[in-house]
Amino acid sequence: MACLSRLILAPVALAVFGLAPALAQPPASAVTMEEMLGYPFQSGLAAAEHGDAVAWVQDIRGVRNIWVARGPSFAPRQITSNRDDDGQELTQLTFSPDGARLAWVRGGDHDANWPAEGNLDPDPTSVTQQPEVTIWSVVLAGGAPVEVAKGDAPAISARGVLAFVKDKQVWSAPLGAKAKPERLFFDRGRDGSLVWSPDGARLAFVSDRGDHAFIGVFTSKERPLTYMAPSTSKDGSPKWSPDGTKIAFVRRVGDGGAPIPILKETPDPWSIWVANVADATAHAAWRGPHTLAGSHPDTEGGANLHWAAGDRLVFLAELDNWPHLYSVPAAGGEPLLLTPGGFMVEHVSETGDGRFMIYDANTGAGADDGERRHLFRVPTDRASPIALTSGSTLQWQPVVADDSHIAFIEAGPQAPPVTALIDLASNSTRSLTSPAASTGFPASALVAPTAVRFTSPDGLIVHGDLFQRQDGGGAKPGIIFVHGGPPRQMLLGWHYMDYYSNAYAVNQYLADHGFVVLSVNYRLGIGYGRAFQHPDHGGPAGAAEYQDVLAGARFLQKLPGVDANRIGIWGGSYGGLLTAQALARDSSTFKVGVDMHGVHDWSRLLAREIGAPGARFEAGDRDQAMQTAWTSSPDADVAGWTSPVLLIQGDDDRNVPFQQTVDLARRLEDRGVDFEELVIPNEIHGFLRYRSWLTADSATVRFFQTRLAAPAP
Repeated sequence: MACLSRLILAPVALAVFGLAPALAQPPASAVTMEEMLGYPFQSGLAAAEHGDAVAWVQDIRGVRNIWVARGPSFAPRQITSNRDDDGQELTQLTFSPDGARLAWVRGGDHDANWPAEGNLDPDPTSVTQQPEVTIWSVVLAGGAPVEVAKGDAPAISARGVLAFVKDKQVWSAPLGAKAKPERLFFDRGRDGSLVWSPDGARLAFVSDRGDHAFIGVFTSKERPLTYMAPSTSKDGSPKWSPDGTKIAFVRRVGDGGAPIPILKETPDPWSIWVANVADATAHAAWRGPHTLAGSHPDTEGGANLHWAAGDRLVFLAELDNWPHLYSVPAAGGEPLLLTPGGFMVEHVSETGDGRFMIYDANTGAGADDGERRHLFRVPTDRASPIALTSGSTLQWQPVVADDSHIAFIEAGPQAPPVTALIDLASNSTRSLTSPAASTGFPASALVAPTAVRFTSPDGLIVHGDLFQRQDGGGAKPGIIFVHGGPPRQMLLGWHYMDYYSNAYAVNQYLADHGFVVLSVNYRLGIGYGRAFQHPDHGGPAGAAEYQDVLAGARFLQKLPGVDANRIGIWGGSYGGLLTAQALARDSSTFKVGVDMHGVHDWSRLLAREIGAPGARFEAGDRDQAMQTAWTSSPDADVAGWTSPVLLIQGDDDRNVPFQQTVDLARRLEDRGVDFEELVIPNEIHGFLRYRSWLTADSATVRFFQTRLAAPAP
């Protein structure tokens, strides 16, 4: 039995199991972890429909503030004055159509897979007063932000009425008045996806009924709700026509029929429908083929449905193995591919006149642009895309600021994200946020990662990003990094998700402190086509992706300047799962690991998803799937686990049950495996506080420095 000692670092509990050596002193370096994690991060970029205004959230060391910029000058202005690392999200920035007002949501966990028990909102600072999710608003012409209501998912009409969701029902509150919020209407479903008509007179919403869902329309308290062509299907993503007479929506099959195979991927059919609001009748404008490639996309934004000029509908589909934009007449017809080529379209916006789509994609003139994001513009009626950006930097999440400007977020290998603006007439760009140097960020200490490729045992070509400082000296320890998701792609620069920008910063810190890091973009990830993202025997159906991780380790071991006998691994979420899998299956290769909130027993999660075995007589492949899920799990191979590991998780995790780490800890303890724990009370999956990330990241690096004895750079 391993010996036990415990050290409490409020509000973080750190427990050390096993006889670990004393912590080694970190190698000499001018860069501290506090400095490396001091990068400013931009998110939530939003634009007014008609008001020539953009807004975004800037997060510096956990202090979140909202900024706006209004045309024609687009001079940036901070509109909130937060000074604390309070762990409260600022999300869902929503303009009134005229751009005069901005609303947003404070608090919550908007990346959760499920709510916490009792629907409690996150309390990462362990305050004694229960936090609540609230909606705030500000008049951009002047005035202080005010709390409007307790709720979520705001939508502002052209008439100045705020609709929002509270307890799965639709509520409203007038903006500019001190009226009490009230429930707008009663609906038997769980309501969401609120969209006002262009004139602000009617509200479309999704009424989720469990095994089916309707598109509902509210007109007034005196008139009954209407539902657009109700069926046994699941309808969603409502989009009004410019004249407000029709609604386009996505239709997917409702729950039912014979059990869907769990171990084998089957088509997920979908179609696009157009309803006449006056009589609630509808017709299919397009039906996807009943094939795997014709399945509903599960990349960013799903179908990305837009109503464009010329009465055309623009949407995203993977009909040729890549997520691409298509357009089709609203009356129905054959889809037109707008963005041909071997790349993925990700974040999408529509110009105010509906004639063009602005998007980011992992393509360009550069040899390694498949590992970046650049901006493009394409007409909605023909396949004539034009590149708006290029080079070694990355651009993402474009929004239309006005008729001649596009706002977006830009980063590079060394330069952290900034909000920027491109003038379409001159093709010139300028930053709307201060450079990272103004916050003391040590950009010059960063190395530009290089794109590498290697081959998995089954012949699949796998991509990776290599962080290696060419500074001479002896062979350095190597680290494999595996991202979470798994539908993610690590890039040759800072990431558009804050979780992975943190990982990028840690990998840079490791490279600066005597390690060589290989970030592996294993199968199941995005960016390399649908077949790569949806492989046979992936995840709980066989863990086929693990061979890519092991192939990455073999590649790293052969690199000049890497000590093949000192290889570690780390990752969070799905990356935590793969870290645990590597240590359980190949401790002889992976000498040490850091597992952040990983899944360790697939069968528990699968049982949660598919329900109790007695729910229906037909079992399908349930029993076989449960067995395969178990054998695909790290827990199944724990007998081979000998390498030390650091387990990190917040105990209010709403994406991976905390029990997964509790269970693994007991198994490792029973086998006498050397492990440490870092438990952060009341933190969620993607830590809400800078302090939490600083604690976890510092412990990660210290663990590697201690167990792999990293030499000074």
